Amino acid sequence: MQEPLDAIVLRDVVKSFRKRTIRGEYTTFKSELLRWLRGRNKPKEGGLITALRGINLRIPRGKTVAIIGRNGSGKSTLLKLITGIYTPTSGVMEINGRISALLDLGAGFHPDFSGRENILINGIILGMTRTEVRERMDDIIAFSELGEFIDEPVRTYSSGMYMRLAFAVATHVDPDILIVDEILAVGDEHFSKKSLAKMTEFKKRGKTIVLVTHDLGTVEKWCDEVAWIDGGYIRRVGRPSEVVAEYKQAIALAEAQSATFTPPALTEDGGALPQVNVPVEDGPVRLSGLRLTSPGGAEVARLSPEVAVEVCVDFSVQGPCADLEFEVSLQSPEGRALYETSTRVESVPLPKELPSSGRMRFVLERLGLLAGTYVCVVSARTAQGVSRERCTFEVSSSVAERGVFRPAHHWVVEPVAVQVAPALAGGGRP
Repeated sequence: MQEPLDAIVLRDVVKSFRKRTIRGEYTTFKSELLRWLRGRNKPKEGGLITALRGINLRIPRGKTVAIIGRNGSGKSTLLKLITGIYTPTSGVMEINGRISALLDLGAGFHPDFSGRENILINGIILGMTRTEVRERMDDIIAFSELGEFIDEPVRTYSSGMYMRLAFAVATHVDPDILIVDEILAVGDEHFSKKSLAKMTEFKKRGKTIVLVTHDLGTVEKWCDEVAWIDGGYIRRVGRPSEVVAEYKQAIALAEAQSATFTPPALTEDGGALPQVNVPVEDGPVRLSGLRLTSPGGAEVARLSPEVAVEVCVDFSVQGPCADLEFEVSLQSPEGRALYETSTRVESVPLPKELPSSGRMRFVLERLGLLAGTYVCVVSARTAQGVSRERCTFEVSSSVAERGVFRPAHHWVVEPVAVQVAPALAGGGRP
């Protein structure tokens, strides 16, 4: 039987919670007992809070997918649905493979049991047999680096020790899908590097990783795809560089409008109040004809690190666009941003009245990239939408340097005069 291509599939998934309130005034034991006997201390049923609103998401097998979004957008709720902690209010979920999860710090640990006992319990919960857990016990303990503390109650552990134990267990049960919710932010630098190396090993072995994080640099560098969730909706799924750029743009627009980027307010029926206008493709400014040229205007496809180059793109204006921003991004073929800037970042003034058609030129006095294949992406952003153009170009060099860029430099090798002590210079004592 052929294995499914997707590790996780969600179709129209909704998750709602019922609001329940209990009167919180201070009372005596006698009055509270009378209230209970009269049946007046039952929780009041309120409306619904809808955390997720028709989520449609496919996570391919063997991919590393990040879920980003502001606090309160529904990221952790989504992970708890995937791991089976919550059940969906409606919709269909397909999980293909054994899941191991790192969610709330210390979740699943009994505080009065030792670390060793909790390893056994968690391993069984995650689908292993007692024999399998015992066979991997030494490896788990060695990875956690807890030493003699492994036989102490986990209630005596620090947050870092909790995290070490949780990560060691989750990654040694050989899961098909690893779910991580910000927990790697806890711990020292040594263990963070060790954890990242372990997750890199997972990637190479074709495991599926779902990561919730606010570290956008890690998302762009490490993930294959990104899903942006806001207000309980999936706003966009795509390449890390593109989704992260639009997410940053949404934050910038909210700040520009003096809006506080906070968790979405909820109406009585659970509907999220929109706080971010997500740009859509093709705004009032359209781009076309992106090309790289020499300072003289001749189009070039193959460049060298030391040449000057201009990024040229034509634009047309089809409506008001007072908040226009041009952005230039130099990327690797995989979509990893190597350099990005924009007219807004550099406070470049744009004409208040743009012509109906024009040309934007981004002038690089020196390219500086080493030999390789690169992608140039130019975006025109407004509150109404974004238009993009991209092109691929080659850089060649006769120097076998390694890395990505070539900083301006030169070498100096020269003799250094030897300082002689005064006593030795005079031939001895005066």
